[in-house]
Amino acid sequence: MKTPDFTSEENTHLKKFHKIVQQSIEAEELIIYNLLHPPTETLSEGQKISDKVAKFGGSWRFIISFGIVLSIWIIFNALIVVKFRFDPYPFILMNLILSCIAALQAPIIMMSQNRQEEKDRMMNENDYLINLKAEMQIRSLHQKMDLLLEEQIKTLFESQKTQLDILKTISTKIANM
Repeated sequence: MKTPDFTSEENTHLKKFHKIVQQSIEAEELIIYNLLHPPTETLSEGQKISDKVAKFGGSWRFIISFGIVLSIWIIFNALIVVKFRFDPYPFILMNLILSCIAALQAPIIMMSQNRQEEKDRMMNENDYLINLKAEMQIRSLHQKMDLLLEEQIKTLFESQKTQLDILKTISTKIANM
């Protein structure tokens, strides 16, 4: 009766595992490198200023301080003696200044929002790379599980064949008695 050579089978099995692991590592290297070394962002002075203006223009500090300045403007021009008023009741100068501020602030905020969209896009790309890495690891685990199941099935068939051979030998010995 021939006994199976388990050491060569185990070596073949281990070689397959090493191959799967090596392929996973090679496939993930680029993803890991991109995640650990994202491209550095260089900002121009205009981009830095637009970020600061958008940050301040969209804050409660701006809204409250602007409300206070407008209230002081209106109170000063409504209650002060006529000869010191620089912008009487319809407050045309104040409306002109408000329109100019809105006209300048809107494109600056839009520039900052465009930069934020670019940052969000880069974050989404990083999320995609992380998900891709996880998917690759799952595939690698599936390959390992398939390999283990294949080896177990081979072992079961071999042991079943050995048992059948033993049963045949026993049956022939009993028949010869």
